[in-house]
Amino acid sequence: MADAGVKGGLPRADAQTFAAQAVMGSAKMVLESGKHPGELKDAVCSPGGTTICGIHALEKAGLRAAIMAAVEASSIKADEMTKLYKK
Repeated sequence: MADAGVKGGLPRADAQTFAAQAVMGSAKMVLESGKHPGELKDAVCSPGGTTICGIHALEKAGLRAAIMAAVEASSIKADEMTKLYKK
């Protein structure tokens, strides 16, 4: 996300701060509202707006599947390491 900001002309430090704040704000919204992230997404996506266009790009690129694969790979590796070190 920060790299996109830099690509768009922001200084690196600002891009990193804005990206971190966006992630933190989204996480805080999920935790504090108790709502499902999909419900929050639906609430902020205007028809034909910038957010839904960005979400479409993420889905088209396979972000959801990539994140799931990363979590699964980490879990498998953790299980392997646990077995190895328990010997």
